[in-house]
Amino acid sequence: MALFVVRFHHPDAEGWQQQLMPHIVFLQDLLKQGVLKASGPMPGGRDKAALLLIEAADRAALDAIIARDPFAEHGLIADMVVEEWDPIFGVFNALSSMPGQMQGQAAD
Repeated sequence: MALFVVRFHHPDAEGWQQQLMPHIVFLQDLLKQGVLKASGPMPGGRDKAALLLIEAADRAALDAIIARDPFAEHGLIADMVVEEWDPIFGVFNALSSMPGQMQGQAAD
């Protein structure tokens, strides 16, 4: 499994508001499944924006997950950036390529 950082914008404020509750239900379902590790808005920008940490087998699996998001289904996601992330240090270390090996150690 891989951990992906997903960031996107919602420039359509009216559409965002209409789909917010279905989106929240979608995220809650992903949390229950253990797929979504963290999510939240990016405050302060001119558009609504969010960041999600999602665990998936690969990029194709991630794309399938995002496609089920009500924001995606209604064309409300713009400027999506996806990157695989290896969280070697910190609270997500258990999801890294080095679980339990690097927590609290200084990097060389």
